Amino acid sequence: LRRQRQMCIRDRQRLGIAQAIMENPTTLILDEPFNGLDKDGVRDIHGLLQQQKAQGKTIILASHSAADIAQACDVVYEMTGGRLERVG
Repeated sequence: LRRQRQMCIRDRQRLGIAQAIMENPTTLILDEPFNGLDKDGVRDIHGLLQQQKAQGKTIILASHSAADIAQACDVVYEMTGGRLERVG
């Protein structure tokens, strides 16, 4: 098996998300989970997040992609000038 540092970014992203859900936590904290993924990978991760949400998990997601945030999140906050503010 390849070591993590030798993996492409797509495979590292998938490995990181797999590690995050392995222990069946009640809260997932994901930083840029769609970064480096192709269209199919993004779709797969959105599906996985929906499954986790259906199981009652709380998902905290940081992303620069407004489209991904709009699709994945029920409540959105934005960091502006060091302050966290609810959007919408």
